[in-house]
Amino acid sequence: MKRSRVVLDMVWIGVYAALFIALDYISNQVPFFRMPNGGTVGFSTVVLLLASYHLGWKKGLIVSLLTIPLQGFFAPFYFVNLFGFFLEYVVAFGIYGLASLFPNINYKVEIMTGVIVVNVIRFFIHLVAGVYFWEITWWGSFVYNFGYMFMTLLVGIIFTPLIYKRIKIIANH
Repeated sequence: MKRSRVVLDMVWIGVYAALFIALDYISNQVPFFRMPNGGTVGFSTVVLLLASYHLGWKKGLIVSLLTIPLQGFFAPFYFVNLFGFFLEYVVAFGIYGLASLFPNINYKVEIMTGVIVVNVIRFFIHLVAGVYFWEITWWGSFVYNFGYMFMTLLVGIIFTPLIYKRIKIIANH
């Protein structure tokens, strides 16, 4: 029985990675969702959040990290140096795998706080990177990154709970 669970987890990891790449590709093809120097409205990050909530933080982290090199096949990476790449890709996307570590709040409706926390952390990562790597002002970095990260946060807040309810039903069958 344990072996079949491992295979099932591997299948889920592959499905989540493939869905992430498909949505990331689509987001990068629509100019309205894409910023000129990197950054898109992250419809694909919903997949990383779902992986974390569905599979747990360890496997969610695997999915998040697995998708990083795959992103480079469909869209250019924007980074100044190796540390910048590590911060803006490995840490910024890896953090999504940890979303399930943050407890949900139940107040009339369940609020997935992990969705909010990881998006805020990612926003601050890009904010700092804009100042230190891209050498723009704090205000300039804030305005540039807030535009797409706020929309990414809204997409996550709206779609993650809706889709996760369906995944729980499917996964239990």
